[in-house]
Amino acid sequence: MPYPQPLTPEERPAEEQQAEAELAEAKQRLRLPRIVVICGSTRFMTEMAEADLRETSAGRIVVKPGFDMKSPHGLWSSPVEVDALKARLGDLHRAKIRLADEVLVVGAYIGDSTRAEIAYARSLGKPVRFTHPEVDPDT
Repeated sequence: MPYPQPLTPEERPAEEQQAEAELAEAKQRLRLPRIVVICGSTRFMTEMAEADLRETSAGRIVVKPGFDMKSPHGLWSSPVEVDALKARLGDLHRAKIRLADEVLVVGAYIGDSTRAEIAYARSLGKPVRFTHPEVDPDT
């Protein structure tokens, strides 16, 4: 699946940047804890659950992939349903990245989709942490 190149800060529309600033201000006014989005290959779902536990116990709100499409389920039993669901999940995960204050990449492997999510988060100015810093594609 091809991933669009993220825009540089200079290329991003001013209204998008303004909306993000307003969201950050609203989160401060509401005194919300930091929001962390977990990214990574779904082969690391067990590690994601552990990261969720650690981040939550540290007082952060955690959002992460909701399920692993490698496990059989009726929602993705046909190829047409799989493609449509993958597109929706990609959009949803990018929305989670926009909502979050920071990204935590879990796992010792970075595939194309995770690499695209890292690039997207960084294009938005989001800090990105890694459970395995050696896999950071920018180091």
